Amino acid sequence: MPKIMAVNAGSSSLKFQLFDMPSEHVLVAGVIERIGMEDAIVTIKYDGKKKEQVLPIKDHSVAVKILLDALISEKIVESLSEINGVGHRVVHGGEEFAQSIVIDHRVESTIDELRDLAPLHNPANLTGYRAFRDALPGVGHVAVFDTAFHQTMEADRYIYPIPYEFYEQYKVRRYGFHGTSHMYVSQQAIQMLGNPKESRIITCHIGNGASLAAVLNGKCIDTSMGFTPLGGVMMGTRSGDMDPAIVTYLAKKTGKTAENVINVLNKNSGLLGVSGVSSDARDIMDAIDKGNERAKLARQIHINTVANFLASYYVELGGCDAIVFTAGLGENDIRFRQELCDKIGPALGVKIDAAKNNVRCKLTDIATPDSKVRVFIVPTNEELMIARDTTSLLAL
Repeated sequence: MPKIMAVNAGSSSLKFQLFDMPSEHVLVAGVIERIGMEDAIVTIKYDGKKKEQVLPIKDHSVAVKILLDALISEKIVESLSEINGVGHRVVHGGEEFAQSIVIDHRVESTIDELRDLAPLHNPANLTGYRAFRDALPGVGHVAVFDTAFHQTMEADRYIYPIPYEFYEQYKVRRYGFHGTSHMYVSQQAIQMLGNPKESRIITCHIGNGASLAAVLNGKCIDTSMGFTPLGGVMMGTRSGDMDPAIVTYLAKKTGKTAENVINVLNKNSGLLGVSGVSSDARDIMDAIDKGNERAKLARQIHINTVANFLASYYVELGGCDAIVFTAGLGENDIRFRQELCDKIGPALGVKIDAAKNNVRCKLTDIATPDSKVRVFIVPTNEELMIARDTTSLLAL
């Protein structure tokens, strides 16, 4: 039975899970944080145990060596030769990659060329790949792209209403993100519906970052995030969609550069910016319960923006068979799901059962029997999708 490592490398972090395939059993999971610092943190979970240590980790190569050494020392594997493949999350595949692919020199170079579309992510993803490639040179490696699932969108969904040459020359278009999550939860929803040949599903990946997707017969036809993850619905620290003229207006008024303003829209806006309290929805709810009016306003704007996208996708799909909630808020925020469904219910015929909704992070149908649309909670599992694609592409 092949063992597959699923990897998500950030600029200073390395998340990982080792799967026994095809059983999909997780042998070990963990994260290495603060890479490049003297007090990096290594957390490993396996067999119901959790081990953590703090130590200096110079770079990702050192982090990978520490991880692989731990697999041996903790007897998770007897030899590194038991690892048959490594799947890597890559944020941006541009128009070049509409599906996962085995990494070779050409693929590596293309991912690097796309760095301008994801300057914070693609270089970090490649750093993780190169560290594992050097540590496990005889093993196949697969790139799994956040953008790939959305490449089935038609041009009338992804082309922006700006001069067409900006698309032709600079590839300015809607790409969408969280694609691996949207693919996984939409597939789960189709199974929950009884595997019909035709299906209309709206997936709501609502976490600190958030996006929605309209999925017709298993394929994405529209999604809320755009050229970058800044677009779409209101998020924890991101503004989501807004009048683009605000950028130059604020630059003139504040003396900031346009880049400075975009940084504010990415890191200091959304729930945090409106509430002044926090980017965490749990803190927002605590503040609301204490009478904080700005927190209440932030929550309502959040609900409104998600409801508006959801309703527009209902129209695009010509109706809806199921709405899926996933990610941090989607899986765990009972009140968010209730408030959102109360908002869209009268128009779309969505009704949820309060008792069924009183769950967290559990695969559940929370709709009432007379709801016109099924409403599912589906815990996302991007790492499992990475492991599945890696197993398939490497023919293991």
